[in-house]
Amino acid sequence: MKLQSQFEHIVQLIEKSKQRAFQKVNTEIIDLYWQIGKYVHEQVNKANWGKSVVNELAAYIKTVQPNTKGFSSQNLWRMKQFYETYKGSKKLSTLLREIPWSHNMAIVSAAKSDEEKEFYIKLTIKERLSFRDLERQINSSYYERVMLGNTKLSTLSREFPKDITSIFKDTYVLEMLQLPHAHSENELKVKITQNISKFLLEFGRDFAFMGEEYPLQVGNQDFAIDLLFYHRTLQCMVAIELKIEKFKPEFLGQLNFYLEALDRDIKTPNENPSLGILLCKGKDDTVVEYALSRSLSPTLVADYKTQLPDKKVLKEKWQEILRQLEEAN
Repeated sequence: MKLQSQFEHIVQLIEKSKQRAFQKVNTEIIDLYWQIGKYVHEQVNKANWGKSVVNELAAYIKTVQPNTKGFSSQNLWRMKQFYETYKGSKKLSTLLREIPWSHNMAIVSAAKSDEEKEFYIKLTIKERLSFRDLERQINSSYYERVMLGNTKLSTLSREFPKDITSIFKDTYVLEMLQLPHAHSENELKVKITQNISKFLLEFGRDFAFMGEEYPLQVGNQDFAIDLLFYHRTLQCMVAIELKIEKFKPEFLGQLNFYLEALDRDIKTPNENPSLGILLCKGKDDTVVEYALSRSLSPTLVADYKTQLPDKKVLKEKWQEILRQLEEAN
């Protein structure tokens, strides 16, 4: 065992070296594409270059660098677009060098505002998203769902003085579980535990799974929390209760009871108070607001979808909130 531990240390050194080497190569590639995009942009603006000239450039590169790929006329125009998108933002032009070219292109194509672009770049870095995972997050309107969730953190912010934004969502999309439209709470719970790595892609990789049907004993009675997680950044336990029906105010009583039991009997002195997420199949935001207004427990009510949401509806919902905030100011 001692030798294996020593060998593992060497393997970790190799892996870290590979990661640093990949990052350096990636930074060089992004820098190259940035410089090419800048040059093409300048030549086009001077009216020296048009589509035919860029086509000639692509053919010339292919002739003199036959083994070099990625410089088709289409990609050269993408480099120009890439430069034009970020040239006015020093912050973003620095961040984007930390993610691969394919990820950058996905974000440039899908994200409209600088705020949304920054969000997906930071998400890719923090969660180490593959290209496929990033596409999934964009297609599921991850940004809008997080922003909507940020507007509903009042009961949580009372317990957490640190920044808790961009951790929770207003709606969780569980299409990866492939649940039938009609399903039981137990089926939902089993599917989550069987696909925990996919589930954590949606919830965030700072969540560590502690177990399903997590046992609690209060007095002489036994209870069980549907799902229990630990959040590494917030340093607290997160109890998740699942409901396959629309939110009802009485659901909060059970969850608040579990949070009290966790804090009294399970929480360690150095941990923050436990928080709860009530995950329902639908909710009325006004009913939720009334139900949480006098709740002393740090609780979030969210709904879940079994299919990818309508991006247009979520974008419109977020834009409406932005308009309301602007009018209030």
